[in-house]
Amino acid sequence: MLEATTIRNGIIEANPALSRFSPLPRILCYDDFDYGINGWCELLGNHDGDLEKVRPVQADFRPPQISNCTFFDIGTHGAMNGNYALKLQTRPEPGHMALALKRLTSVKPGLVQLETYFAVKSEAWIGKRGEEIDGNIDPSLGDFGDFCISNDISNGDRRAHCCVRYVNCNAKGELVQKWQAKTSLQVTSKLEWSGSASRATDYHVRDPDDWQDIPDGQQALCYNELPTKINWHYLRWQFDTGTFRNVLLQVNNKVMHLEDVVVPEYERGFHQGLTNLMNLSVDVRTHSPVRNFIWFDSILTSVDW
Repeated sequence: MLEATTIRNGIIEANPALSRFSPLPRILCYDDFDYGINGWCELLGNHDGDLEKVRPVQADFRPPQISNCTFFDIGTHGAMNGNYALKLQTRPEPGHMALALKRLTSVKPGLVQLETYFAVKSEAWIGKRGEEIDGNIDPSLGDFGDFCISNDISNGDRRAHCCVRYVNCNAKGELVQKWQAKTSLQVTSKLEWSGSASRATDYHVRDPDDWQDIPDGQQALCYNELPTKINWHYLRWQFDTGTFRNVLLQVNNKVMHLEDVVVPEYERGFHQGLTNLMNLSVDVRTHSPVRNFIWFDSILTSVDW
């Protein structure tokens, strides 16, 4: 008799939608955006019913959209598979960020893996700035800022945000092209309202400089020659809800082991109502007056529970 694992692997390998992933033993969510937004929603900061009291850094994240990847020069080409992708887009304002999250809970402590195929780009402004285009590297490469894959996890006693960030360029437009992890806690509404923390300008950390380079984290993504050409990248991110640590990050052929990267944790008092919390989050941020985009063809979340 065939073992259950062998049968499961055969089913996954025979399914074109799943065979491009390497899931853990249990698939928790398979988000194919041809069938809708699958629970990914805009994050709005805490409030008491008065939306004017939402913290400024969280007041305008913009909601995710279903996109068929249409550009002015070639029209619609659809997602990597199928017609639609999940799209996040910023406003054309330096520092603006668009964020989407999926609100989940965990059954028990253990390994969680998010896999996706994504593409990034800055908005096309061809011919508007007078900068010379040599037909190979487009100046808009310096207009794309950064994006993050992160979570918000709590077991009722502990709470943390595991987070990995890819920085393409900094606020000066200088190419950085590396992966980073946060070194300080995300400022919560309670911290800011109580005066325990100053008003945050970076949603993920207390101070915009509170990021550290991930060892061997230098990586140039495929940008291609025009801001209307997008290429899909594979990403696999693992974290552990038992140890409250990142575990592994793979982007295409690059694998980064993250067990030794420290994840800051909150003191007690920020966990009420958050038992078994396991929110997943994706975001994109621009550093220039140009809209930045990130698309997700599909997202598969699996666990070892």
